[in-house]
Amino acid sequence: MSVNLLLVLGLGGGVGFLSGLFGVGGGFLLTPLLMMVGITPAVAAATDANQIVAASTSGAYAHYKNGNVDIKMGIVLFAGSLAGGAVGVKLVKILLAAGNAEFWIKVCFVVFLGGIGAFMMIESLRALRPRAPGTAKAGSPKPTASRTRMAGWPLRTSFATSGVETSLLLPVLLGFLVGLLAALMGVGGGFIMVPALVYLVGMRMIMVVGTGLFQILLTTIYVTFLQALMNHNVDVILAVLLLLGSTVGAQFGVRMGRRLKGAQLRFLLAGLVLLVMGKMLFDLLVQPADLIQFAGGHS
Repeated sequence: MSVNLLLVLGLGGGVGFLSGLFGVGGGFLLTPLLMMVGITPAVAAATDANQIVAASTSGAYAHYKNGNVDIKMGIVLFAGSLAGGAVGVKLVKILLAAGNAEFWIKVCFVVFLGGIGAFMMIESLRALRPRAPGTAKAGSPKPTASRTRMAGWPLRTSFATSGVETSLLLPVLLGFLVGLLAALMGVGGGFIMVPALVYLVGMRMIMVVGTGLFQILLTTIYVTFLQALMNHNVDVILAVLLLLGSTVGAQFGVRMGRRLKGAQLRFLLAGLVLLVMGKMLFDLLVQPADLIQFAGGHS
C-alpha cells in the first residue's frame, strides 16, 4: 500500500522528539498512529520496534555526551529485562491460545497508564506550585511511602553517576516488567520506567531520561531479536523513513529537555500518558459499528 512520504517522516520525527525529551521509546504512541494511517497492526508493531532502536540510540548518545546516562543502572535494568522479555514472548503464545488476549492486555494497559498518569500529574502540579523559601525545589519530588519502605530491601548498592543508593532488586524487577511489556505490547516501557526511577529510586529527571533511553535501546534490540525468530513483518522502506525522522527528532527533543525543569517534564509526560490512555479506553468502549452509526452510516 502507498503512504505519504512526508507523513511518515513527520510521525518518525515527532515520536523521536518525544523520545529525546522524555526518555521513552515512543512505541506506545507510534504503533496506534501507524495503524491510523492504514498500516496493518502486525507490520506496524514489527516496524515500530526498529524505530524505537533508532530513536533510543540517537537520544541516548546525545544524553551520554551531556553526562546524563548511568551505565551501571542501565545494565542492571537490562539484566531484569532479559528475563522479562523471554517470559513475555512465551506468554504471548499462551494468551493467544486462551483467546481474547488482545482485549485483556489492553484493559490492563489502560488501568496501568491511568494510574501512572494520574499520579504523575498530581505530583508534578504540586511541585510546580510556588513554594515558600527553604522548601524542596520543584525539580526534586518528595520521597514516596513506597520508596521509604523499599529502603529496607537487601542488596543495597550505590549508583555514583545518579547519586542514589538502592537495592539491586528494585531495578532488576523494574527491568523485568519493562521487558515483559516490550514483548507483550511491542513498546519500550519507558512510560513506566521513567516515573518508577523518579519516584521509587529517587533519580533526577534528566538522568532518568538518558538512562532510560540507554536501557530501552538494549531491551528493544533483545526483544526484536526474539520476535524476529517468530515473525518477519518488517516493512523495510517504512522502517528507513521512520529511522530518518526519529533520529533527527530525538536530537531536538534532547535540546528541549535541557531547557525544562524536572517537574515540567513530569507534567508533560503525565499529560501524554493520560492522552494515550484516553485513546485506548475510547477504542475499547466504542465498537466500529457504533462509530458508523454515529457518523450516520449503516452497520
